[in-house]
Amino acid sequence: MTKPLVVIDVVGLTPRLLAHMPRLRAVADAGFHASLGTVLPAVTCTVQSTFLTGETPAGHGIVGNGWYFRDVGEVLLWRQHNALVGGEKLWHAARKAQPGYTVANVCWWYAMGADVNWTVTPRPIYYADGRKEPDCYTDPPELHDDLVGALGGFPLFTYWGPGAGLPSSAWICKAAEKIMADHNPDLTLVYVPHLDYDLQRFGPSSPQAAAAATALDGVLGPLLDAAAARGATVVALSEYGITDARRPVDINRMLRSEGLLRVYTQDGMEYLDPWTSRAFAVADHQVAHVYVKDPADIPAVAKLCSTLDGVAEVLDEAGKATHGLNHERSGELVLVAEPDAWFTYYYWLDDANAPDFARLVEIHRKPGYDPAELFFDPAAPAAAKRRAASALARKKLGMRYMMSVVGLDAGAKAVRGTHGRLPAHPNDAPVLICSDRSAARPYLAATEVKRFLLGLAGLK
Repeated sequence: MTKPLVVIDVVGLTPRLLAHMPRLRAVADAGFHASLGTVLPAVTCTVQSTFLTGETPAGHGIVGNGWYFRDVGEVLLWRQHNALVGGEKLWHAARKAQPGYTVANVCWWYAMGADVNWTVTPRPIYYADGRKEPDCYTDPPELHDDLVGALGGFPLFTYWGPGAGLPSSAWICKAAEKIMADHNPDLTLVYVPHLDYDLQRFGPSSPQAAAAATALDGVLGPLLDAAAARGATVVALSEYGITDARRPVDINRMLRSEGLLRVYTQDGMEYLDPWTSRAFAVADHQVAHVYVKDPADIPAVAKLCSTLDGVAEVLDEAGKATHGLNHERSGELVLVAEPDAWFTYYYWLDDANAPDFARLVEIHRKPGYDPAELFFDPAAPAAAKRRAASALARKKLGMRYMMSVVGLDAGAKAVRGTHGRLPAHPNDAPVLICSDRSAARPYLAATEVKRFLLGLAGLK
């Protein structure tokens, strides 16, 4: 007989932060907690895919939060189609043992198109006139109105951007509680992103980080109570730990200065030209995939990258294989930053030539991750907030608007936390908490999580 299972992905949770979270600690005290391994790169999409398939990136193909899609010639981040994830998923294995096993996915990535029973994932409305409004995607479709009617609309602008904060995580937890109450899934997956925000803004050792952990613990309490009321086993785990950071590394600007990265210009704005560049990087926190067009250039590009301040490792084919990153989607080279450094996506050499989307929260157009989106422009925050107010006023009048609030130098002035490297210290490593003491062990590898969850559910 299977037992209900609730798996909560508490992004950025580490032993350091658990000290500020009494509700989660109580689960650990009644059950157990274990050190949890991660994979390279230690970023959301990659690690979640490993948890759910038991594969390294070489097996499931999710080599980062995005990559260069060679077949279409585009850098694409934060895709949502589950078919991008290779390997046997957790629910497929469960259904082999128990046909009819039911699954709810509440905001884990690559949710769309997954053959689970209930799906919820952020999905803005993109109107034809350019407006973007908060919303979510659900399957089955009627789940949308059930959740929005009970909880209000999904608070997208607190899920990411300068306003990112607790309301989005609170909505997600309440959605999971409602789905459990209404549908009683065998497995409930819940993605809770709140710790990602202030830990990147202020660093993991800041007072703000401790406050964020305490606030999130309060939000998790009702979800933990709802799981316990169903007799469910609870697992809380994290994909990575966020560590202190101070140094941005402008990998693409170096490649451009060396004549390897090319741009094209429209209306005075420069755009990355991946089709003609000899080498360019897709920056993803502390890891960057460097795509090199001509194999003959690889040794020279590797040497250049190794001399760039802030680069700790340059992984070639052998290095990628060692870390389970030898997949065709990976760059010809993979860079790992020094512990206090992270990679920017910036490729322009003069801010006057930056594309207009560089100053927006625009996760789908930027050819790399941009933590500056978490801030109102640190160089002039008051002016950025005035621009935001003006844009909102234009939006309410049905006029076109640009939410131009993101700075172009936040890396040097504001970002204080990052992740992506493998952890150097247990206090900064991911952790797994489980309410079932009989399953206790001191350590799990990320690739062992799938099998561990099947065992908790009573499935072999």
